[in-house]
Amino acid sequence: MKLVIAIIQDEDAGEVISNLNKAGFHVTRLATKGGFLRAGNTTLMTGVEEEKVEEALGIIEENSKARTQYATLPSSLGAMHGFIAAPIEIKIGGATVFVIDVAQFKKF
Repeated sequence: MKLVIAIIQDEDAGEVISNLNKAGFHVTRLATKGGFLRAGNTTLMTGVEEEKVEEALGIIEENSKARTQYATLPSSLGAMHGFIAAPIEIKIGGATVFVIDVAQFKKF
């Protein structure tokens, strides 16, 4: 048994969960927030039999889209000038996935 933890964009969560459920995977959804952009995302956890891990990963990959976004981060030009917004292009989306061995699993 493996525990799959997938961190995905909120915009992709519905499709990922729906497709995982259609394939027979039960999913726990957690509302989380990223540290870099401090934007909301979704963390999914699902217990998966070892032989079905690649199927679950494929569903997550197919339904997690990468996007380009502009973010405004403060950049200092020195104390005299204060801070000005410097928009930068960043890639968001896709999925960050961890697959962890599970020593024991029980469902009550």
